Amino acid sequence: MATDTSSAADAAAPEQDAILDALSTVNDPEIHRPITELGMVKSVEIGEGGAVAVTVYLTVSGCPMRETITKNVTEAVEKVAGVSSVAVTLDVMSDEQRKDLAATLRGGTAEREVPFAKPGSLTRVYAVASGKGGVGKSSVTVNLAAAMAADGLKVGVVDADIYGHSVPRMLGVEGRPTQVENMIMPPSANGVKVISIGMFTPGNAPVVWRGPMLHRALQQFLADVFWGDLDVLLLDLPPGTGDIAISVAQLVPNAEILVVTTPQQAAAEVAERAGSIAVQTHQKIVGVVENMSGLPCPHCDEMVDVFGSGGGQKVADGLTKTVGASVPVLGSIPIDVRLREGGDDGKPVVLSDPDSPAGAALRAIAGKLGGRARGLSGMSLGITPRNKF
Repeated sequence: MATDTSSAADAAAPEQDAILDALSTVNDPEIHRPITELGMVKSVEIGEGGAVAVTVYLTVSGCPMRETITKNVTEAVEKVAGVSSVAVTLDVMSDEQRKDLAATLRGGTAEREVPFAKPGSLTRVYAVASGKGGVGKSSVTVNLAAAMAADGLKVGVVDADIYGHSVPRMLGVEGRPTQVENMIMPPSANGVKVISIGMFTPGNAPVVWRGPMLHRALQQFLADVFWGDLDVLLLDLPPGTGDIAISVAQLVPNAEILVVTTPQQAAAEVAERAGSIAVQTHQKIVGVVENMSGLPCPHCDEMVDVFGSGGGQKVADGLTKTVGASVPVLGSIPIDVRLREGGDDGKPVVLSDPDSPAGAALRAIAGKLGGRARGLSGMSLGITPRNKF
C-alpha cells in the first residue's frame, strides 16, 4: 500500500499565522515595540520542508541593531512547529514608509510637542539640580535612574548638562541615536533610555553655545526623541539657575526639582539658591539629597565628616521657609569609592554593589521617588511654592 508522503509533509508545514504570531513577539531594539506593529515585516515565505524566509525592513540603512534584529527574528521563528530553517533578509524602508512609521509613533500628535507637558501625562519628571558643580549630581541622577529601572519602572534620562555632559559614560551607554524622519531613537543601557549632546559631538569636543541654542537642544531632546511610555524622566541639569533651568520650566512646567548638595555650608548656600528658582518658575520641590555626607572609616566604622555636616538639612530648612511648605531630606549618601568606580566604568553602584553604603542609600531614595511615580504615595512629597507672581 502506497504512503502519501506529500500530504504528510503538508501537515507538518508551519502555519503562516503561527510565524506572524512569533514575529509579533520580536520588538525593535530601539523603539521597543513589535516589528509587526511597526510595519517592519516585509514578507514571510514558507518553502519545502519547513524552510522559512523572512524579510524585515530596517528604519535606516545604517541601523546599528541589524544583527540584533536578525538574531531575534531567527530565534522567534525557529520555535514555531514545523520550521526546519530560517533565513532572514534585511531591506530598508522607503521615505514614505518612514513617514508612516513616524506618524504611528507620534500617535497623530503634532510635531515638536513635548509629551511630558501634556495634560494627563503619567510620567513623573524630576529635574535634578545643584547650586554648583562637583557635588555628584550626575552620579546621583544615573544611579537613581538605574535603581528605578531595576525596580521595574520605565525610565529615561536627559543629559541636559550641555557643557558638562557625562551621563552616557556613567550609565554605560555605547550606542548612538538613530534618526527616523524627524524622530530620534535614544540608545539605552541598564534598562534606561538616554539622550545627550555628547552623542552628537565628535570625540571630547567642547560645546560652545549660547542661550537660544541651549533651549533648542533641550526642546529637541524632549520633543523629537521617541521616549515611549515612561514612568519617570530624569533631567540632569547644569549647575546653577541659568538658561537650561529656565527652559525646563518653560518646556516642562510640571517638572519637580530635586536638589543635590554636599554637607559643607558653602555648597549648601548655593544649592538653596538653585532650589529657590521654584518660586519664580512655579515648580514643585520634591526634596533634597545630601551627597558625600561622610566617609565610613575602614578601621573603626565611624563616620568622618570630610565635608562637614548638616548641609542637606540646612538646604531643606531654607527651602521650607522660602516655599512655605515642608521640604524633606530624601536621603544622605556616604562617600564610597565604589560609587566613583561605577561611574568611570559605566556600571552604576546600585547594580554592581547594591548593598554597599552608597548603593543602599541611593536605592532607598530611588524607592521613594519611584513610589511617587507609581502613585503609591500620591503627592505627599510634592511641594508647591507659596509665593507666586
